[in-house]
Amino acid sequence: MKGRVFSGARPTGKQHIGNYLGAIQNYVKLQDEYECIYCIVDIHALTTLEDLDQLQPNIREMMLDWLAAGLDPEKSILFVQSHVPEVTELHTLLSMITPLGWLLRVPTFKEKARQQPENVNYGLVGYPVLQTADIILYKANMVPVGEDQLPHLELAREIVRRFNNLIAPVFPEPQAKLTTAPMIRGLDGQNKMSKSLDNHIELAATPKETEKRIKTAFTDPQRKFRTDPGRPEVCNVYDLHGFYDSEKLEEISQQCRAATIGCVDCKKMLSKEINNAMEPFRERRAEIAMRSGYLEEVMADGAERAGVIAKETIREVKEKMCLL
Repeated sequence: MKGRVFSGARPTGKQHIGNYLGAIQNYVKLQDEYECIYCIVDIHALTTLEDLDQLQPNIREMMLDWLAAGLDPEKSILFVQSHVPEVTELHTLLSMITPLGWLLRVPTFKEKARQQPENVNYGLVGYPVLQTADIILYKANMVPVGEDQLPHLELAREIVRRFNNLIAPVFPEPQAKLTTAPMIRGLDGQNKMSKSLDNHIELAATPKETEKRIKTAFTDPQRKFRTDPGRPEVCNVYDLHGFYDSEKLEEISQQCRAATIGCVDCKKMLSKEINNAMEPFRERRAEIAMRSGYLEEVMADGAERAGVIAKETIREVKEKMCLL
């Protein structure tokens, strides 16, 4: 029997190559080994109350990128969090057994509270409870995470253990499916690739847009002139070559150190590599976008299939909590 995988992502709109290399390509691979449930978590996005008018367009763009990248609605359940309302019911029921102290100690809550001191809302505090509800509503036994996300999953496991001990053994403890997602540096050469930092390259960008973005990339700060030897180990453009043309990586390194190629040359090569790699994706994306009503069909079908599992879980939980 296949294990069941759950993963959710906030609707950030068009995805960038950091999203793809760090998560989406792994989502695609898991489809052949597991029963996969992938969710766009729109309710989570409400904790910041920013750009709500962009929420629906962002959901559509994100789902479009997922489908173009290879997520298959025939293999996986693809849906939007709020389209299965049982998740909010389970969130409420789990909140009755989750100690407040656990939530106030979460480092990400403290960080978010510092970032938005004027809007420290209940949803922000209860974020991990809703995250737990996302996972266990579908009785997923595996969650793909990087090592940096293990503390978040451990809190979900603690909530599950507490429910199973206090109420009844209803839920499996979700296990980490550790992924070796690389940290993709953005065009600024310092921070993780991010739309909020505007240091990203969108998957759906045109070849010219991709070239234009890569031209702005920071490289080796000590390399002032074309004739200066480069240091590929500190260059984010060199790092990106490794994901798109690993066979030429050593050759590029040698040429950079010997100053037989400059940063402009290196960027031109990277633009070509990325555009060649992304051509099939962009063609699929354009084809899917032209299919009138297809995105709505995929999301509605995914919500219906997820809802079957969710309704059964809620019935069992309410029975064990003496609500039926």
